Amino acid sequence: MKTKTISKPNSQKLNGFTLEDIGDDHLFTSLETPMKANAFDMPNEEKKRRISILFSEIMDVLGLDLTDDSLSGTPDRVAKMYVEEIFSGLDPANKPKVALFDNKYQYNQMLVEKNITFYSNCEHHFVPIIGKAHIAYKSSGKVIGLSKLNRIVQYYAKRPQVQERLTNQIADELKTVLETEDVAVIIDAKHLCVSSRGVKDDTSATVTTYYGGSFNTSEKILELHNYINN
Repeated sequence: MKTKTISKPNSQKLNGFTLEDIGDDHLFTSLETPMKANAFDMPNEEKKRRISILFSEIMDVLGLDLTDDSLSGTPDRVAKMYVEEIFSGLDPANKPKVALFDNKYQYNQMLVEKNITFYSNCEHHFVPIIGKAHIAYKSSGKVIGLSKLNRIVQYYAKRPQVQERLTNQIADELKTVLETEDVAVIIDAKHLCVSSRGVKDDTSATVTTYYGGSFNTSEKILELHNYINN
């Protein structure tokens, strides 16, 4: 199969810097994940078929023997993993359906769901981001099932990501589905593009936060962190 040739954008600049100048710096250009307008015109089966072919070429260029029993099925496995698993959050068809329920318990304090484990991938190097998300909200009169909080995190994590964008995407989705500004999101994650390559710092972690509505006060932030850390 003949594949489309894509030229490398050596002359492209961002904020006046070339891609070489930017190097390993993690930048993101918008709240929305950068997607082509026709991203979902191609059926998933065709995507997997083409990814398998392209990944075979990568393996071949690296000098790997694709006739080896251990490697022969790798291109198909990678293609399936990309489309159906680790990048499944790119497809809006996989967005979790959320049902709201009346807050019959009249619980009007913060609800905290902490230590939600997620796996994402850095959009700059396509290597894992591994972390935990902590979510809190105050009911506007409606509540959702606890598992849906986890599913929202997983949906936005399962795409090439930047941690700042991931934090804001989760927060915006929570505000929309919960019909309230009173949401908070804290993400604490390790980036393998930092720990396994580049500067190879295996001890650092990155923390990003979003505090909306009544959470955006020093008192509520302290209260929230006390819940998370105890």
